[in-house]
Amino acid sequence: MLTDILTNLEMGFGVAFTTTNLMYALLGCLLGTLIGVLPGLGPVPTIAMLLPITYGLEPTSALIMLAGIYYGAQYGGSTTAILVNLPGESSSVVTTLDGYQMARKGRAGPALAAAGLGSFFAGCVGTVVLAGFAPILSEVAFEFGPAEYFALMVTGLIGAVVLASGSLLKALAMIVLGLLLGLVGTDVNSGAVRFGFDIPELSDGIGFVAIAMGVFGYGEIIANLARHEDERQIFAKKVHGLMPTREDFRRMVPAVLRGTGLGSVLGILPGGGALLSSFAAYTIEKKTRLKPGEEPFGQGNIRGVAAPESANNAGSQTSFIPLLTLGIPPNAVMALMVGAMTIHNIQPGPQVMTSNPELFWGLIASMWIGNAMLVVLNLPLIGIWIKLLSVPYRLLYPAIVLFCAIGVYTTNNNVFDIWMVAIFGVVGYAFHKLGTEPAPLLLGFILGPMMEEYLRRALLLSRGDWSVLVTRPISASLLAVAAVLLVLVLLPAVRRGRKEAFVED
Repeated sequence: MLTDILTNLEMGFGVAFTTTNLMYALLGCLLGTLIGVLPGLGPVPTIAMLLPITYGLEPTSALIMLAGIYYGAQYGGSTTAILVNLPGESSSVVTTLDGYQMARKGRAGPALAAAGLGSFFAGCVGTVVLAGFAPILSEVAFEFGPAEYFALMVTGLIGAVVLASGSLLKALAMIVLGLLLGLVGTDVNSGAVRFGFDIPELSDGIGFVAIAMGVFGYGEIIANLARHEDERQIFAKKVHGLMPTREDFRRMVPAVLRGTGLGSVLGILPGGGALLSSFAAYTIEKKTRLKPGEEPFGQGNIRGVAAPESANNAGSQTSFIPLLTLGIPPNAVMALMVGAMTIHNIQPGPQVMTSNPELFWGLIASMWIGNAMLVVLNLPLIGIWIKLLSVPYRLLYPAIVLFCAIGVYTTNNNVFDIWMVAIFGVVGYAFHKLGTEPAPLLLGFILGPMMEEYLRRALLLSRGDWSVLVTRPISASLLAVAAVLLVLVLLPAVRRGRKEAFVED
């Protein structure tokens, strides 16, 4: 088994080390870091905006670039969190608590270095986990039939509800809304148009890119423009002495290891990924006893930077496992990656490893290269990122709005899609004002049609017998897990613990 993995990795590095793929890996890392640095943006709207551009690329190059944007944004998000007290990316929210306090005390350098080095180590470990577990899970996936896939998706959606930040009821509402939006369009079996409201453009369904750009892109832009300019203060001090002290290293190494382990596990879970990993890692560090002379948490403790930054990078790497092995997106970014693979006629799932081994292993190998690129890029370019933060929003966001509009128009050359983006932008802003996390909506929208298809197949094969969902061992086990998750999350102690995991101060 190990020999096979090493042989495949050798092939993957051969693919990743081509000039073209190295260029796209670098471009993805640069864009990801840039997006992470800019408050209010993130990998979801950026990947959504860039999906139309990937039409003309080779599938491997396109996925390498999009993956680079994802884990690059985890790096870049820590820069604004530390320097400006603004999380450039949602998973960097907890980094602001201690990172900005370190910067105010003149220790921005060690904070940025702790974030960068912890992220690099965690990213490499996450990639090792991906390379090791993906082939095993792919073999298991071949045992899955329609009933098993349906049960797995039900479990995934319930997991997304359980692990989503904020209200359980709101997360459930987002899932249901996503499922309903996925029903719009022509029914494959009957040929009837469902929920089309006599609008011809809706006969093919609502565009995935339109929803992603609207809810995540325009929605976030409107929310940021609604804030007063006084809330966007720039940290203008010079950054001196990048390297942490020996004492800093002694404190941060165990935190990095804990964060990496936690992120590697939580990244695989539906709805987990980088966001939950960073919150959970910080919660664990807060419950770890302070050593003599150590700064309290919230006042500049380097462990409060190293642990969540390691966790969110490990989580972002291992979230590729369920996508590449089972074809199930565990979070909003992976749902976008499904869209990118579909664009290139690649069916996500266990067959990717056998039918497209160059793509599968080339993508994994590119992650090691990308993590090395990010360390080299981020530490020397801190001064540039600080200057970029001083660009007025009134200049920055019109350009992003225009780019979104051009991107969605080129998808189908249809003005109707631009109106859809605008409508979902208002919807996204409403979600923001209501304190609702929109990521479960995207998961519901992606998984809804797939769930319907697999359920219909299962019922056709069983001649309408619904018991097929509970008589097959794997399907029954997955539905049992889903039921246990629902029962557990309703227990008072679990609900309190869940709320504590997402406390930001």
